[in-house]
Amino acid sequence: MSELEKDLAERCELERLAARLEASGRYRVLRRLDPRSGYDPVDGSPVHRGVYIDLETTGLDRATDEIIELGMIAFDFTSDGRIFAVHKPFGGFRDPGRPIPAEVARLTGITDDAVAGKSIDPANVETYLGEAVLVCAHNSSFDRIFAERFCGAFARLAWACSWREIPWADEGFTDGTKLANLAAGCGFFHGGHRAVDDCRAGVELLSRALPRSGRRALEVLLESARTPLWRIRAAGAPFELRETLKRRGYRWDPGENGRPRAWFVDVPGEALDAERDFLRTEIYRREVDIDARRIDAYDRYSDRG
Repeated sequence: MSELEKDLAERCELERLAARLEASGRYRVLRRLDPRSGYDPVDGSPVHRGVYIDLETTGLDRATDEIIELGMIAFDFTSDGRIFAVHKPFGGFRDPGRPIPAEVARLTGITDDAVAGKSIDPANVETYLGEAVLVCAHNSSFDRIFAERFCGAFARLAWACSWREIPWADEGFTDGTKLANLAAGCGFFHGGHRAVDDCRAGVELLSRALPRSGRRALEVLLESARTPLWRIRAAGAPFELRETLKRRGYRWDPGENGRPRAWFVDVPGEALDAERDFLRTEIYRREVDIDARRIDAYDRYSDRG
């Protein structure tokens, strides 16, 4: 028996044992996520190029922290959310020019020795993006800001967020929406907090049918990305009401690129009047003009003015 045949036989036996454990109703088995070259069968439908991205950084401060690892996986998808080919990943370390904080090293496993002297050429990143029309991340409001500052090509693309734009809780994922929690809910595990591994997990999640609606996760994400939102800024909101705003879903904009510091929220058009009423009655407690700016996938999650 060849080594390949032995490996296949061992896998079949392990899968048989896993299925037996699951059938007992007393166990759940998580399967390791292995690299995939594709998901749905190619049927001649028009395809678009997407790129899933993940970054590891020295911290959360977008003004001062640096990228230490960048991973991307390109994939071909249809307008209805099917994924055909999954392409060779792009990944690399980057020396931030200063020691990696101990808590970041513990979380990611990335040490000063791992990044010493390493660099990532933005030109190579742009080449990998190629004909991409969409960038996905699991926290695009974080990844997009760092990515755009590193490589200007990211600013020209539409972005979507697999964390914010898919209603995971409504679909029964009640153990949290971190990538590892969602993966476990779908029955697999991966090497978390390493950029390319997180990208593989992200593409895997997008390929799956959601358990309650039955829709593909990517289909739901694309629908959200195509839907414009309206950004309302609560300029001058009283400091003591910040928790009220946070519970409502507002986020803090520290004020860069010419913008004033303010809490903001993005809402669909049908919720615009209700959001203005909330600000007037609960926050400002007076009649005040409240402007809203149209936001689409090309400027969503960006900190450009």
